[in-house]
Amino acid sequence: MKIIINHSSMVPIYEQIMEQIKAQVISGELKEGDLLPSVRAMAKELKISALTVKKAYDNLEEEGMTRTVHGKGTYVTASNKELMLEERRREVEADLEAAVMKGKERNDR
Repeated sequence: MKIIINHSSMVPIYEQIMEQIKAQVISGELKEGDLLPSVRAMAKELKISALTVKKAYDNLEEEGMTRTVHGKGTYVTASNKELMLEERRREVEADLEAAVMKGKERNDR
């Protein structure tokens, strides 16, 4: 699993992890039933605290994106894929609206 952390970003690291896992589910890279790396393995790979990875995994589980089986690991669930796609569409629409407004402001000058 490829996760890239931007340490200079204002976005907290746990949110960066969450967003990248969600993006991989949407793109089909991660499918229902796929096992995520263990908290310790991901923390070691990313050179961050295991607590940060655990927070990301816990939040993903609260959102219904994953389920954790004690002693087995954290697995991807597909129940929220449609909701995630809709959320992404809204984000893109909002970004497009902001870009259009910014373009209009420049033209009005």
